[in-house]
Amino acid sequence: MGLRFGTFQESYAGDMAIFRTKLDWGILFVFLLLLFTCPLFISDRMLTIMTMIGIAVISVHGLNILTGYCGQISIGHVGFMAVGGYVSAILTAKLGWSFWAALPCAALAAGIAGLIFGLPSLKIKGFYLIMATIAAHFIIIWLILQLYHVTGGPDGLAVPKPRIGSMVLKSKVSYFYLVMVFTVLATVLAKNIIRTRAGRAFVAIRDNDLAAEVMGISLWSYKLQAFFIGCVFAGVAGALLIHYIAFASVDQFPFMDSVWYLGMLIVGGSGSIGRG
Repeated sequence: MGLRFGTFQESYAGDMAIFRTKLDWGILFVFLLLLFTCPLFISDRMLTIMTMIGIAVISVHGLNILTGYCGQISIGHVGFMAVGGYVSAILTAKLGWSFWAALPCAALAAGIAGLIFGLPSLKIKGFYLIMATIAAHFIIIWLILQLYHVTGGPDGLAVPKPRIGSMVLKSKVSYFYLVMVFTVLATVLAKNIIRTRAGRAFVAIRDNDLAAEVMGISLWSYKLQAFFIGCVFAGVAGALLIHYIAFASVDQFPFMDSVWYLGMLIVGGSGSIGRG
């Protein structure tokens, strides 16, 4: 998005800044102030809705990097959320790990699953890639149901709430703050990833993969990087969802949610993260 009339930059650092004017910083401050004080004046029902929105935003950021910026259409994104959610659930419920130790493992596991199911993108695209990602969702759910000794199968698995020291984040307000901190961090991280060399390569592949390859961009490397990064975001969102409900079940990861996330991406602006 272009700058406002009369606004110009006098340095490269100013041109590369995410927030370029005092007005931008003011809007950000007011938004964060309202966001983190809203539990004081909204109902528990609205708090639950906003918490779920925050989890969805984290997941859609990953889908935006994969589909919006790199052009690799995925309709199996919720399947990778399930990978992250179940890895975190198993590590905390069965092995006694803390949520903070299990979360990066969940993100990494979802990223690795994305790498595996992203391999077809090296040879196929368009409708055929869509079908491959749909298959990924159902394969992941099938594996979760089959590994019932570990995952609980169709019966599910009870998981503990996260804790910070001796404080258990069991209230809706405390978990809302946890999710919103991760949402803000995910937004800043996604914005900065797109500003890197890899982010520019993603855009080049999306616009014209043949031209990008001629320019020396490795399609093999950057497509897999996009799948890995996008699924890492999904893994974090899946872990946050599982621990919010305190129960892991495949019913929490329906296929239609992947379609909804794609719709959110289209309506919210595919290939766009905020202003700038």
